[in-house]
Amino acid sequence: MNNKEIIQRKTKILVTLGPSSKTIKKIIELSKAGSNAFRLNCSHLSENDLAEYINKIRRAEEIIKKPIGVLVDLQGPKIRIGNVSEINNSLKKGDTFIFDNSKAIGNNKRVYLSNNKVFNSVKKGHLILIDDGNIHLKITSIKKNLIRTKVIQGGILKSKKGVNLPQSDLKTSALSSADKKYIKIAANLNVDWIALSFVQKPSDIKELRKLCDSKISIMAKIEKPSALKYINEICEIADGIMIARGDLGVELPIETVPGWQKRIIRTSRVKGKPVVVSTQMLESMTSSLTPTRAEVSDVANAVFEGADAIMLSAESASGSYPVETVKMMHKIAFSTENEKNYNSILANQIEETPNTTPDAIATAAKTLADELSSPIIVCYTESGSTGIKVSRVRPSQTILTITPIIQTARKLSLAWGVLCLLQKDEKNLEQMINSTKVTVKKSGLAYSGDKIIITAGLPLKVEGTTNLIRVTTVK
Repeated sequence: MNNKEIIQRKTKILVTLGPSSKTIKKIIELSKAGSNAFRLNCSHLSENDLAEYINKIRRAEEIIKKPIGVLVDLQGPKIRIGNVSEINNSLKKGDTFIFDNSKAIGNNKRVYLSNNKVFNSVKKGHLILIDDGNIHLKITSIKKNLIRTKVIQGGILKSKKGVNLPQSDLKTSALSSADKKYIKIAANLNVDWIALSFVQKPSDIKELRKLCDSKISIMAKIEKPSALKYINEICEIADGIMIARGDLGVELPIETVPGWQKRIIRTSRVKGKPVVVSTQMLESMTSSLTPTRAEVSDVANAVFEGADAIMLSAESASGSYPVETVKMMHKIAFSTENEKNYNSILANQIEETPNTTPDAIATAAKTLADELSSPIIVCYTESGSTGIKVSRVRPSQTILTITPIIQTARKLSLAWGVLCLLQKDEKNLEQMINSTKVTVKKSGLAYSGDKIIITAGLPLKVEGTTNLIRVTTVK
């Protein structure tokens, strides 16, 4: 894989780790293939697994000498069925099927349901969907700890698959007791992002924020229709957004999901929050070396829409070709970004700009870089806020973000167009600029005589104070 192409690609790739990609060697291969950050899905990991994966990623980071972001994806109040036999597991249309609270192995007659609140929340006639809506059942009767249903759309029942209740109002906390244990492990091991599943309202983010280290960024997963009512407020309070199209497409009319994807991406961009598009992007590559044409178009569409990152799930966690899938996603994104209309499409998508000094500086940096034919925009940042502000305006230039703090570099692994380099801490502005010019020249992204745009905040060690812009020449 061409390393120069990976550096030049603006859209980041978030890769889920699992049985197919659990070794340090494989993590390094995935990083070299184009992965910018790794997702750890707590739905499929024990507490020991989570700690082990985080330590492996950090070891891989040391070996390749490149900051790698880690996102821990909490399970949230997800309802799941229990374990199912690998025989007698086919549900057929018209069959009677029962949900109960017995943990005995399930079959084509019955299965365990993980959340007791469901039994008191559903009503006769309501739909129950299993496995991202692949199996549809209609409730015919309800007794204590037992729900009897009729199969409307059959399929193969598989262990631990998710359950959706699109017609039922199930009131639960945003965080389960298991989530709180995973949060503690993640915080102790200094992860960069925590994703909160099934966010419904802004207060869910606040609940997680109370349990998190202030240095950990929070990503709100939009997968419930109720969250769409508060999308502006959720974008305001979260540090990033993930469009989780699996559950969203089950609980919403599926034909409305593409429109919501566009709206959420634009809202996130206006608010200056990194946005990730996820679910089934290259699903066929779990078992095939070649994606479908529709999948290629789906990935390209997310890139054209200006998503900060695109995500692989089962393709890299349990698929047969994790490295090849990352390479394919890179090729699609890189090719899309090199379409001649790409930059103009992104520029036309932003209809409003927040009225703040940092946002004005970011817009001015983009304009100056265009006018002076600068190859890069340099952001000196400690918290990462300067880099994210410039990323928001989607310049055609590489955004070279320089920071003395590795946690900041890791966090920015999911910000569009941002390439992060570590540089020693400087005491004053002139030292910082001189050191930055040396770092830029060593990077090979600019050469002697090139004009570069530098943005920063003064005083240097105060977060969120982007208030400086300077044009300087590389010598």
